[in-house]
Amino acid sequence: MRRVLPMTILFALPSTACGPAGTGGGSVEPAGPGTPEVPVVEPNPLLEPWPGPFGGVPPFAALTDELYEPGLVEAMCRHRAEVDAIKADPEPPTFENTLVALERSGFVLDRVRSLFSLMNATRANDLLQDVQRRITPELTRHYDALLLDEALYARIRSVFDRRDELGLTGEPRALVERYHLDFVRAGAALPAEGKQRLADLNSEISALSVQFSQNLLAETDGFLLLLETEDDLAGLPERVRAEAADTAARRGHEGQWAVTLQNPSWIPFLTFSTRRDLREQVYTAYTHRGDNGNAADNKALVAKIAALRAERAALLGYPHHAAYVLEDNMALTVERVRELLDRLWEPALRNARREADDMRALIGEDGDEFELRAWDWWYYAERIRKARYDLDEDALRPYFPLERVRDGAFEVARKLYGITFHPREDLPGWHPDVRAFEVREADGRVVGVFYTDYHTREGKRSGAFSTALREQSRVDGESLPVIANVCNFPAASPDRPALLSLDDVHTLFHEFGHALHGLLSDRTYPRLTGTSVVRDFVELPSQIMENWAEHPDVLREFARHVETGEPIPDELVDRIQQARTFNEGFATTEYLAASYLDLAWHERTETAEADVTEFERAELERLGLIPEIVSRYRSTYFAHVFSGGYSSGYYSYIWAAVLDADAFEAFREAGLYDPETARKFRENILAAGGTEPPMDLYLRFRGREPAIEPLLVRRGLL
Repeated sequence: MRRVLPMTILFALPSTACGPAGTGGGSVEPAGPGTPEVPVVEPNPLLEPWPGPFGGVPPFAALTDELYEPGLVEAMCRHRAEVDAIKADPEPPTFENTLVALERSGFVLDRVRSLFSLMNATRANDLLQDVQRRITPELTRHYDALLLDEALYARIRSVFDRRDELGLTGEPRALVERYHLDFVRAGAALPAEGKQRLADLNSEISALSVQFSQNLLAETDGFLLLLETEDDLAGLPERVRAEAADTAARRGHEGQWAVTLQNPSWIPFLTFSTRRDLREQVYTAYTHRGDNGNAADNKALVAKIAALRAERAALLGYPHHAAYVLEDNMALTVERVRELLDRLWEPALRNARREADDMRALIGEDGDEFELRAWDWWYYAERIRKARYDLDEDALRPYFPLERVRDGAFEVARKLYGITFHPREDLPGWHPDVRAFEVREADGRVVGVFYTDYHTREGKRSGAFSTALREQSRVDGESLPVIANVCNFPAASPDRPALLSLDDVHTLFHEFGHALHGLLSDRTYPRLTGTSVVRDFVELPSQIMENWAEHPDVLREFARHVETGEPIPDELVDRIQQARTFNEGFATTEYLAASYLDLAWHERTETAEADVTEFERAELERLGLIPEIVSRYRSTYFAHVFSGGYSSGYYSYIWAAVLDADAFEAFREAGLYDPETARKFRENILAAGGTEPPMDLYLRFRGREPAIEPLLVRRGLL
């Protein structure tokens, strides 16, 4: 039963009886009324060992959407049979016959689930979404049945209670303690009626979360602003016009231009368009996703999810959901999180007010008399940045062709850790945009496989993420990691390469940092390897990579003009450095507002459903958020917390920012690619996974606890 993370299950499978003998037995209850028949597909490549090199890679060319539902059903049956065999073992519980056996169970289910998750995130369609809606609550019930199983918990508890007597230390001890904590936090110690209610709550929350996600995708994909005249295009640079023309053509409007709610579309439009009315239309659509009173409205889902989480926390003995989540994070308590947020809020808001005043002054200089609004911010920020630092985003993009930036990230990894990335055109991907790379150590030993899927398209989840299709482990011989980075960068066209913004460069390096965390993992048990760490520590490896992304020495290496190949001029590098804290008041304030909003939803103790609009308004008013700034995520499109794994944890990015700013100081002090500093970071942070408390790992790397001052300096908040 690998990587069982209670309360954060992503996908599910129907309560269909397991098949005939040899397919997993009949330990799962038969399907209830209304559960659809799931056709058996034989042979199903999802269930077979992966073919090819590196211990196998996903056979994407052989995978069709019709395979996933029967594949998940069969994989669940096999998993159930594996766990039943552990419980039926007549021998007394030991570390090997219980904990290691659990680590060996569920490999097929993990594999199918990870692929299904990736497909829904990168190329969703009606069939996949139907399957997702139908099976998500059922897989939650499947995992609940395991986590709430008294006999299984008794075996784990027996080993846990005797861990000193058994002489368990290091990784084995960490594994026992992790499993015991997982089961306790999942409700294994509850009485029977409590377990049943908990299972019902988990199932309902998972179904609501899927609906939230699908509503958000429908709202994001459903908006299209067509631009038909030169007046509609006023202010847009040629590059933005060309991308808008490509977007329109892909959506069946050849000869026009279009703006969508994907970041590579709406952000450039708000940044450059002089049509204030159209900026308002686009931004209003973006910030009202899930809040339009239509079939995709998410307000009722938000209220219900928050109420059910409050009930679940109370059932488990916690004052609220935030207390439940934070107990198993580096921060430990809501009070410590709020202490950090409060320390940043006032200086960030003060800077944001100054930035707004600068924009009002520019509006006055233009002879305009309107009030500054949220949809004006990107436009005036870009004008001020250009005037103050002579820094034009469109002048930067030619120095950031996508493949050069990617190769720049690869080169940073080579200089730090000695690893290299080699294209494997023979390995198929799940979409024509996907590229595969073989990752090798300096001595030629293969580390793992890395996939990239960088371009925006319909049916693809907005934002960016990293995911493991197979974790590194040694529980059954050496298992190489298979890691994927997914982003939403503008696509190339026949006459225009894919060029990134400076923010896109940061995103690519950020997700690559997550990939390195998975690729350079070096532990035994899957439950503790790679990114299997607490939520507010997992962002350290990703965020520290962003420091290299715009370091002058690194920029001069990879930032080369797309046409001439000339390196980025020193004066442009200097201006990038001078502008580093520009608009940080806005960026930090909108982020912190979302972090506070997340906590507010999950500190609720009431199980009654709140009025979402009023609740959000009251919280942001309490903070004193200025009306010119909208919280980075409003409740109805806050996917991190209502359909992802960051509930009560969105603060993690700023918590990790303290860590990464302080950690990067070690590289500044010793040298950007200092071998000894890189070795300590690799061994204690990237390789260690969740085998030790994160602060212990950080202390071993840094020699002291992290200081907040480097972050305050970096964001101009001192």
